[in-house]
Amino acid sequence: MASNKKYWKSVEELNENSSIVETLQQNEFVESIPTDEFLGDKETLEASSTTRRDFLKYVGFTTAAASLAACEGPVIKSIPYVVAPDEIVPGVANFYASTIADGFDFANVLVKTREGRPIKIERNDLSTSGGDVNARVHASVLTLYDNNRLTAPLVDGAEVSWAEFDTKVAQKMNEMTGKDVVLLTQTFASPSTSKLIKEFTAKYPNVRHVVYDTVSSSEALDAFQNKYGTRALADYDFSKAEVIVSVGADFLGDWQGGGFDSGYAKSRIPNNGKMSRHIQFEANMSLSGANADKRVPVKPSEQLKVLKALTGNGSVSDLSEAIQTAVANAKTQLKRAGNKGVVITGLPDVAAQTMALECNEGSVVMDTDKPRMMRQGNAAEVLRVMNGVISGAVKGMITVGVDPVYSFPNSAAFTEAYKKLEMSLAFSMKLSATAEVSQLVAATPHYLESWGDAQLKKGNFSLMQPTIRPLFNTRQFQDCLLQWTGNSTKYYDYIKDTWASVLGGSSWNNALEAGVFASTSEVEMEVAPSTEGHEEMESSTGHGALSAALQNGGLELTLYTKTAMGDGQQANNPWLQEMPDPISRASWDNYITVSKADAEAMGLENSHVANGGLNGSYVNVKMGDVVVEKVPVLIQPGQAKGSVGLALGYGKTAAIQEEMQTGVNAYALYNNFSEVQNVTLEKVAGEHEFACVQLHNTMMGRDIIRETSLEIFNTKDASVWNPMPMVSKDHQEIPVTSPDADLWESFDRSVGHHFNLSIDLNACTGCGACVIACHAENNVPVVGKDEIRKSRDMHWLRIDRYYSSVESFEGDVEKKENISGLGSSLSDFTAMEHPSDNPQVAFQPVMCQHCNHAPCETVCPVAATSHGRQGQNHMAYNRCVGTRYCANNCPYKVRRFNWFLYNENDEFDYHMNNDLGRMVLNPDVVVRSRGVMEKCSMCIQKTQLSILKAKRDGRPVKDSEFQTACSSACGTGAMVFGDINDHSSEVFEEKKNNRMYHLLESVGTEPNVFYHTKVRNSNEV
Repeated sequence: MASNKKYWKSVEELNENSSIVETLQQNEFVESIPTDEFLGDKETLEASSTTRRDFLKYVGFTTAAASLAACEGPVIKSIPYVVAPDEIVPGVANFYASTIADGFDFANVLVKTREGRPIKIERNDLSTSGGDVNARVHASVLTLYDNNRLTAPLVDGAEVSWAEFDTKVAQKMNEMTGKDVVLLTQTFASPSTSKLIKEFTAKYPNVRHVVYDTVSSSEALDAFQNKYGTRALADYDFSKAEVIVSVGADFLGDWQGGGFDSGYAKSRIPNNGKMSRHIQFEANMSLSGANADKRVPVKPSEQLKVLKALTGNGSVSDLSEAIQTAVANAKTQLKRAGNKGVVITGLPDVAAQTMALECNEGSVVMDTDKPRMMRQGNAAEVLRVMNGVISGAVKGMITVGVDPVYSFPNSAAFTEAYKKLEMSLAFSMKLSATAEVSQLVAATPHYLESWGDAQLKKGNFSLMQPTIRPLFNTRQFQDCLLQWTGNSTKYYDYIKDTWASVLGGSSWNNALEAGVFASTSEVEMEVAPSTEGHEEMESSTGHGALSAALQNGGLELTLYTKTAMGDGQQANNPWLQEMPDPISRASWDNYITVSKADAEAMGLENSHVANGGLNGSYVNVKMGDVVVEKVPVLIQPGQAKGSVGLALGYGKTAAIQEEMQTGVNAYALYNNFSEVQNVTLEKVAGEHEFACVQLHNTMMGRDIIRETSLEIFNTKDASVWNPMPMVSKDHQEIPVTSPDADLWESFDRSVGHHFNLSIDLNACTGCGACVIACHAENNVPVVGKDEIRKSRDMHWLRIDRYYSSVESFEGDVEKKENISGLGSSLSDFTAMEHPSDNPQVAFQPVMCQHCNHAPCETVCPVAATSHGRQGQNHMAYNRCVGTRYCANNCPYKVRRFNWFLYNENDEFDYHMNNDLGRMVLNPDVVVRSRGVMEKCSMCIQKTQLSILKAKRDGRPVKDSEFQTACSSACGTGAMVFGDINDHSSEVFEEKKNNRMYHLLESVGTEPNVFYHTKVRNSNEV
């Protein structure tokens, strides 16, 4: 029987008098089809003499031609070598040892090149300098291919030849005779450059050299110089530590040059039942605080009192009881540890730094005989330069590797005065904010195009060598100095001459091949600060400076650098912009971090909108007359009440692509180059849209990251703290690993190679170096802020960060187990979704788990994903039709879908959308297209290469040869990759460890990635 029901398509149809409904009934399309645009107007058509037969004939021809053209691929011309270089074999990578020393990041590296193109940065395992191959160093290869690089020197904004440029510089220098000219440079840590600068200032006595570290460590340098006579920084080997107490020092981040995480991780593995104890007093939630056994939120003004109490120079009787107890316990544990205890501080105060040095005298952890040379800046000298330019006392300035117009705190006044200088010369790789307003701009090469040397640590020398011919008409600063001092020597030869005393008869070629060289030779580095202004230095960084900066009330601001962006040099690097912050998990932004209590008091909010995106309030940040407007607010668990945090390095616009002009410039608040300031916040209208990749912040007691205390680890059986999940079969509990619990018929995996990846949660600090290394190795696309906000990130590897909802994760589990009844479960589970005000934090790298019983493989309708004999879960991209069933069926949510074409697409205008940027792509890995699913391949191209090399040589593969991008990038040793069928391999030993477990093991997927239970040394006194 026919139905008389009437179905309506929209609410508008219920309105009988609707003009819209009437229009749609008469016309299928809301807007008229623009036929005139492609057919011409009515008069033209009527005047046409083309017959219907001719029209169909032409249409047939053009359709056939279009079809034939569609069958042909684009013609890409390749030019063969006329004379092939001996060192280049097509398809075979070359590796060169080099050094990055950009003034902020210092590290010894290996550079992978393909057909003459640098495509990836690796760690140099021969290095002992302590330099850190962090996420920024891994990403620095992409900066080489930056479209915004200068292509030639500039005079008054016009490109000129180097001969013309040299003539103009000589003319200017002669005109400046007798006038104060400042050579403001980054820290080079380079013996040859220091020598060259001395020769240059000897020829031009009116030029004085001042070293400027954009993010200052001046107070620590002053303290060390006052005590030991050398302008350097103490080195710390945390692998020797039993007790580490940090007061405001993010030593797992960028504190004093970074690079301490490797030694730290060694002391954090519970070998033989022992591991170090780490106590952190800090205001912002940092990487160091997140990894600590005990974290105490303390405002900067209170941190000085804490440090005095720890070092026996004061008391904390006027602070809260919780802080008093924590300080007393830490002091007792330091005393018990003896010379294996260490106290470090990040407070911008000479007295505080001196207290820490004196407290650590005799400690095996601190090394003052071979200090670090990675920072040489002098804040007081730089302050005098800035004020001298503003007052007119300084008449000329040469800047090298720094951008004071962007990074000086009093930027507006300095910029106006800088424009009026009689001489302004900027050495820069891009048209930076300083270069934009300079009369002369010297285009400099990337470090991968340059020669150089460095002494990152006293006695540890390293070399920098070019891995590609200069892409543009650039010249090194050192070559310019040689030219301007009348020295016809090439800089390469100059380095060799300088190194004659360093090598002491050893081979130059061997040192160049290794990239590093240990020597007892004494070489003179940057000039020590002049005595002039010494009193100013003491007053601005001395005993009462910190208290004076914070005596006006308000909120205490701690400026910091993010793991991804650092000081902002690589702000135009899309890999780093898209890298999520390890703590907040937000990318493409900086923001002011506020405690929950302070946010509620000021009416500041974070909220999730319908698509899951995170939004936040805006505030104006005021410091005296300085106002930074419309700063987004992020409510940060663990932020000390009464304090706020803001990252430096953002807000750049000069020579920065529009998509990467992100965040606000916090250097405006960097008064006296001190990271601690007093500010007030004023809420303003508007709501900021964050690009946050993790929207659920707690585990709610679930078995994701397993954790236990050192006491339980030592006294209880592994079945207590690392239990095997049980499943029910025929109403009987059986282990999930039992063959009876298996739905699949297993293959024999004992033949040939079978790859596993071990991840030790005790060693993983969450730094993110592995994330960038994966991007570089596997051509992972950048999708931009809008797509990240829609949870469409393409990272093959993510590092999940979890907060505890009470004071500890153990407390979460207890709270979950004690929930009973509907009412209790609703309220308690809701509460467990929110982090504690001072939570414990845990990190977990998650990639495709390469399950032996992979649920993705069983649901793919076209068999695009399948299991390989060697344990990897494969993806056949040209077979994938994009159903995304595999992603829905993956319990780990590690598969990524190409919603769009991310290469050669103007909608995604990043490095894959220009010829220069695409030079970084790895030719061993295909670039995926729209509609295809992709995910971690366990770097199958690298494992197969190792197998083929061994086969060619007629030998077994060595255990150390098997690497993935993430395992080779991990400086802490948290990731170990290898063949589980090789019983002598490290990964085989790791799998036998009683801390080993699989993620979501109860699902029964049998992953080839396994984790080690996290152990915390929670023992108090």
